[in-house]
Amino acid sequence: MITVYHLETSRSERIVWLMEELGLPYRLEAFPREANGAAPPPFKEIHALGRAPAIRDGDTVLAESGAIVEYIVQRHGGGRLALEPDDAAYARYVYWLHFAEGSLMSLLLIVLVLSRVKEAGASPVYARVRERMNQMLAFVDREIASGLWFAGPQFTAADVMMVFPFTTLRYFLDYDLAPYANLRAYLERVEARPAYRKAMSLAGPRKRYT
Repeated sequence: MITVYHLETSRSERIVWLMEELGLPYRLEAFPREANGAAPPPFKEIHALGRAPAIRDGDTVLAESGAIVEYIVQRHGGGRLALEPDDAAYARYVYWLHFAEGSLMSLLLIVLVLSRVKEAGASPVYARVRERMNQMLAFVDREIASGLWFAGPQFTAADVMMVFPFTTLRYFLDYDLAPYANLRAYLERVEARPAYRKAMSLAGPRKRYT
């Protein structure tokens, strides 16, 4: 049985959601954050960097949410939530699976760090980064307008990866989704999924949004 090591209000919610979508048995070990937001020392006993998520599957310990999602889908998914290479939508599936962390989260985390530096508020660099963020959100909004899910009509692991930046991350980075109607409709579809609701009841964010 896979053990999911979950740090509250973190990317590890993705892995709980994935396990619920696949209906796989798993053991959940949840860890609260310390007062400064860091993972507690016991998490470093699981993975040296103390970063969430991490899983244990037999003798294998694996970190990084994207790597874990691919590992579980390929090794335990039985063909579910992934597309085969000969599928017409395979390129789109792979793109969004990696876009979530490679392009989207990397930019949003830069904005998050700058937003916490008092002197950065008046910087033209910060203004340019915020504008890049708005362009990124508009791009995602246009792309999701073409189908129910990011890879097309079928819900996939790419959706599991893509949701976090538009939900839990906003507990830390304040930005408005009101201009992005397609994205908001997409999130409503996600929130209606029983597996998502179950996962959020178990591993959803605990920090009040301010």
